[in-house]
Amino acid sequence: MRWLLRSRAPLQLSPGRALVSYLILGFWAFVVMFPIYWLFTTSFKLPVDVASGPKYIPFVDFEPSLHAWQEMLVDNGTDYVLRPYGNTIASGLISALAALILGSCAAYALTRFEYRPKPGLILTFVGCLVLMIVLLVLGVPWQLAVGAGLAIYVLLAQGIGRRFKGTMNNGDIAFWLISQRILPPITVIIPLYILYQSLGLLDTLPALVLSNCAANLPIVVWFMRDYFQTIPIELEESAFIDGASRYEALLRIVLPLSAPGLIATFLIVLVFCWNEYVMALFLTGANTQTMPILVSAQNGVRGPQWWNLSVLVLLMVIPLLAMAIALERYIAKGLLVGAVKG
Repeated sequence: MRWLLRSRAPLQLSPGRALVSYLILGFWAFVVMFPIYWLFTTSFKLPVDVASGPKYIPFVDFEPSLHAWQEMLVDNGTDYVLRPYGNTIASGLISALAALILGSCAAYALTRFEYRPKPGLILTFVGCLVLMIVLLVLGVPWQLAVGAGLAIYVLLAQGIGRRFKGTMNNGDIAFWLISQRILPPITVIIPLYILYQSLGLLDTLPALVLSNCAANLPIVVWFMRDYFQTIPIELEESAFIDGASRYEALLRIVLPLSAPGLIATFLIVLVFCWNEYVMALFLTGANTQTMPILVSAQNGVRGPQWWNLSVLVLLMVIPLLAMAIALERYIAKGLLVGAVKG
């Protein structure tokens, strides 16, 4: 029996330990996948099968039926699911892509350039921005509000800007960005609601896209900043010596090397945008309702019964699972690079 505990190579598990490892991994895979299996089987059950107790195996414990799928996709009308589903796909993809582009540019700048902003000027700009929002709430035309805010900022910056001596560095900027994600979304939802109401953007996809993009932008900056730091700057310097510009080095060297990080970050941000509930609850209506809002509408006027929710949940989960499986190789590499730093 000693051969079960002996390994053939220093980095290879012995047969006994490998068996135990596979048993543990198999058990954990069963625990992780069982909820998805339960959703799948429940979507093919009749209400009586759901209410009569746990039934696991189709054609053995129960007779599969398309009752739930027909009620969700046919009886309630095509717009009942297709419109929220389309809104979820559109807002999720656009928000994640916009956050990825803007956040990657900011992350690259934080790793390749040195910034020394003055907190006093930043606070002055924030104060002028608050003034613009107040003017918009009071009913002032947005052109006049924006012009007044910018004019006041320029005057204050020219007048008292030289007196501000304190400066920030790139690390302070990165920490400030990630601190915005720590802030609960519910704390800013009322100001956003008032702002979008004044601009006439309530119940529109641009409002939801802008909010999701702003909420997830710090995550992209934080992830991609760590990833760009793992790319040697000497590669870009060599390209500069050969006559390449900054943009050519970015497009031909940095972006191809950072593809795994970009894909992993995009998928993570997409999951956040896809499952966003608080902002969608306050900023959307009948025209821009998303799937999380539809799923939460239990026992409403047109809300689904609880046993039919498995159909809606499957429709939400399947695209993300398909993308995760298709991009598994890039996701694993993108999440692990930069995790260990010597």
